[in-house]
Amino acid sequence: MGPRAIRDANWLNGVRGRGYSRLLALAAIIQLAVVVAFSRGGIDASGMLLGTDFISFWAAGQMAVRGDNVYDVAAHVAAQGRYFARPDGFAAFFYPPVFLLFCFPLGLVPYFPALLLWLAATGAAFVLAVRSWFRSLSLDWPMALLVIGFPPVVITILHGQTSFLVAALLGLGAMWVRPHPWRAGVLIGLAVIKPQFGVLVPLVLIATGEWRVLVSASLAALAVGVLATLAFGHEVWAAWWHASPLAGQALAEGMMGFGKMISPFAAARLVGASPPFAYALQAGVSLAVAGSLLAVSWRRRYTRGHAAALLAAAPLVTPFALDYDLVLLAFPLAYVAATGFRPWEKSAAALVFVVPLFARPLAHLAPIPIAAPVLLCFYGLLAWRLLVPEPDTGGGEGQAVTR
Repeated sequence: MGPRAIRDANWLNGVRGRGYSRLLALAAIIQLAVVVAFSRGGIDASGMLLGTDFISFWAAGQMAVRGDNVYDVAAHVAAQGRYFARPDGFAAFFYPPVFLLFCFPLGLVPYFPALLLWLAATGAAFVLAVRSWFRSLSLDWPMALLVIGFPPVVITILHGQTSFLVAALLGLGAMWVRPHPWRAGVLIGLAVIKPQFGVLVPLVLIATGEWRVLVSASLAALAVGVLATLAFGHEVWAAWWHASPLAGQALAEGMMGFGKMISPFAAARLVGASPPFAYALQAGVSLAVAGSLLAVSWRRRYTRGHAAALLAAAPLVTPFALDYDLVLLAFPLAYVAATGFRPWEKSAAALVFVVPLFARPLAHLAPIPIAAPVLLCFYGLLAWRLLVPEPDTGGGEGQAVTR
């Protein structure tokens, strides 16, 4: 395959794309069925509880119901252990106190009903967000097939993670900035449950002059913060703050496994770099991404191109990002598919779509970190779109405006 074949990727036409999507969707269904079928009493063949990470959220909910200190690590380990003791340690809980508003109702019901309720509710929110993007873009592709076949979806389900919820909030919020600014701000404000993925949002909103969204997001974040304080007491914020250094230690030492992570920091640590070097690399990438996004947004009218670039950039500017967080990339992938592929974009999009299949196994076997470079290239292509619009668009995607 020569450079031109990779540049244009004409071999990847609609028929083949649908065929590959069917294969990936079938593989995902089979994987989920096998995991459940070979589990015994809710424990899978590897000795892990179904939902793995979800036990952290469920235990936090039970502790919140009892009025316990959720950020007391020993107490949290004990709360998990009363139901299931993981063979590889425990599932840590470093989420801010506002996330306890979501965990509290989970603690009122048994583990497996809570897991099903969580996946059904957050999964439905994610599907709604994807459907909204498809309709907005008039994208004529089999949405259900693509969602099921998108590898981070099954990874999120198997881990019982928060990725569906965060992607739905940021995905819909980013899309609604122009048509529904106040609603967009509320959704973005609620995304503070995982704040590391929203650090670029204020930058883009300020650069494009979307002040209503910025005000709405600030008020929403403040409101849920006040609600969490009223529900769990002001002491919960001090407890979270005191527990935060443990999150930094877990990140630096790779307690969750660098092979599962997709950030530049994790890529450097995976190949043996020291923590200072890895942090320096992460800082350099983060500043470069933030600076480029600011450059293509400054004094320009906010467009869906900005939304796509913002969401593609989100996993690159935080050291703490894992493969299940890549569900966030469903939206920029839909954008490039609907607006027509420029050179290199089809190959980059195909790599982004399948990279979660290979990133973790390859990192464990080689180790070779492939996720961060692929994501960086994809973001670069989206930023280039905004910087250099297609001639026949009249500069619509990222056109400069006077304010």
